[in-house]
Amino acid sequence: MTKKFRESRIWRTVRITVQRRFNLNSDKADEGEVITSITKSSEFKGANLWTLIFAIFIASIGLNVNSTAVIIGAMLISPLMGPIMGIGLGMGISDFDLLKKGSRNLLIATMISIATSTLYFLITPLHDAQSELLARTTPSVWDVFIAFLGGLAGIVAATRQEKSNVIPGVAIATALMPPLCTAGYGLANGNLLYFAGALYLYFINSIFICLSTFLIVRFLRFRKRHFEDKKYERKVSRYILLITVITVTPSVYLAYRIVDKSIFENNARNFVRDAFNFNNTQVVSRNFLYQPKRREINLLLIGAELADTAIARIRAIMPQYHLYNTQLVVRQGLNAKQEIDFSQIKASILEDVFRQDSSRQVNVPVTTPPPPPDLTGELKVLFPNCQYYAASPMVFRRPDSSNTDTCMVVMAGFSRKIKPAEKIKVQNWLKTRLSVDSVKLVIQ
Repeated sequence: MTKKFRESRIWRTVRITVQRRFNLNSDKADEGEVITSITKSSEFKGANLWTLIFAIFIASIGLNVNSTAVIIGAMLISPLMGPIMGIGLGMGISDFDLLKKGSRNLLIATMISIATSTLYFLITPLHDAQSELLARTTPSVWDVFIAFLGGLAGIVAATRQEKSNVIPGVAIATALMPPLCTAGYGLANGNLLYFAGALYLYFINSIFICLSTFLIVRFLRFRKRHFEDKKYERKVSRYILLITVITVTPSVYLAYRIVDKSIFENNARNFVRDAFNFNNTQVVSRNFLYQPKRREINLLLIGAELADTAIARIRAIMPQYHLYNTQLVVRQGLNAKQEIDFSQIKASILEDVFRQDSSRQVNVPVTTPPPPPDLTGELKVLFPNCQYYAASPMVFRRPDSSNTDTCMVVMAGFSRKIKPAEKIKVQNWLKTRLSVDSVKLVIQ
């Protein structure tokens, strides 16, 4: 057997093993059943509609009280994945009716969701924006990845013969409910930035779930719908192609913008951390502005003011952090003409103080009092039986605590065994003579 033949045999075994392990057609359900199931879940009436309303109320309460567990529970019972996957399936099999049905029901579900959450936030007595709400106002690069990968997992699970718990997991991961509730919060409180940001995040999630559904349907080679009227079939195909292009093109652009923004902000954070590391100057406020034709790093400093030459040197190293065409704006001091967020200054100072206190507690050695005076002559007169002694302040530490205690320890040797009363007498004299609060006397 030649070496070349052995290698080809090994690669053939590996290829067959990989194909068998990763084959999505092995346990694929009947195409008709998959299409019927997704079509049915795309409808929003009766039980599906009421389930959505209840889920929106639960998610709104969870966001209002900042409870992650409640939000997860709401996402588990949410039926929003149905119409989104229906749109992707309709594009994949050229079913224009399913595409229209999914789009119509998704629009209805979105409007009802926003109306429900707006109603809740209008009547709730809690109006502060918690961290869970704020996290649903600006999409990040991870939201794009999660939506796309979650959509892939969802459609793969939907095309299996045996259903699993993947779909509820996808509903949690892609987080379609919280942005809708945050949009309702924005409307109820008149905050259009929250409303627009939350809808933007919801749109991104929905688009990439549709896109991943479309890709898996085409990968599994679902049969496209055929029409008796060929002219009508070509017309439907053109509509599907146009809708696909209109859907995919902005989503790719938006994804690029989100990824580029995340890279810019990460580079800006690294630049500020490395370039503004001074002993007497502190960065108390930083804002990163990202726009297609304008990028800006806005910093507020307190402490010793940096010279213009120092700031110029800092600007010169910005290309090293890939911060091209980025403007650096440095504000120093507390000028009344500047717009200053004093809450940020307070938080930054408190954080720095806490960090310094922690550092001192761990690293700074505990100071000890000076050594005691020589007591040899006095001990010989007052306690003639004392043969020797040693006195020194000692630091006592506890293994279960970071607290320390300093105590004067005296070790003494006597020619005869002393009574407890005599020991107390010696201990009290030592405490008075050494001017300490406590003395630990060790008799040898």
